[in-house]
Amino acid sequence: MGDNYVISEIEKDHILFQLEQNKRSDNREFNQLREVSIETNYVGKAEGSAVVTLGDTKLIVGVKAILGKPFPDTPDSGVITTSAELSPLASPFFEGGPPSVAAIELARVTDRAIRESHSLDLSKLCVIPEKSVWILFIDFYILNDAGNLFDAAALGAIAALATAEIPKVKIGEDDEVEILEEKEPLIINHYPVSVTSYKLGKHKIFDANFKEERVSDARITFGFDEDDHIVSVQKGKLGVYTPLEIKEILKESLLVSKTLRKELMKALSKK
Repeated sequence: MGDNYVISEIEKDHILFQLEQNKRSDNREFNQLREVSIETNYVGKAEGSAVVTLGDTKLIVGVKAILGKPFPDTPDSGVITTSAELSPLASPFFEGGPPSVAAIELARVTDRAIRESHSLDLSKLCVIPEKSVWILFIDFYILNDAGNLFDAAALGAIAALATAEIPKVKIGEDDEVEILEEKEPLIINHYPVSVTSYKLGKHKIFDANFKEERVSDARITFGFDEDDHIVSVQKGKLGVYTPLEIKEILKESLLVSKTLRKELMKALSKK
């Protein structure tokens, strides 16, 4: 992300020139991903966690669970809430303080893919309707921003949720809830992944690195479940897409999603 970073005209021209030659600065194909690594159970004190590396991009996702009251309009459903921390540790172009627009967008885009895919059955997180439900906090800590945080965050979120365990509870008199030491895994119904494409001039690329993001005119992120259903879409930056471009990107994004999900499921098979 790092929207405060301004790339030099020389660097910009060089990246665009290479694209005209059907090349990228790191010699990848336009739809080729960088190396993906997903390690689960990374944070011992979290209910679930994962560390994801995508090229030089690296982030940690942690899931914490607490008991709380449900929302009035969903009295028998648990709650999920997401947040992202883009600290100066990850990039000199991030600033400390309240969440930036970029951090809020990253959290919301990932939240939408999880929520709209019905990855979790929130009714299973209900302990006592209208009184007590599990609230899941999904927190993203960016260690290094080398491009494409959206897709890395989605991988980390699902990996952390899929390996999370929450305490069992016992309901006593007067609806008093006792948290037990024994735990049980969260039930994951779907495994969404996100695929982000960037438009640079007339060219469309996937898994953009940091400088490619800076040069780009437009960005679009699709969320897919394992049945190839589109579960979320987010358009970013000021550039525009034609209907034909959207159709072409969607087709290519679906293929890329299969590669990402393969890496996700491979990591989860080791849990």
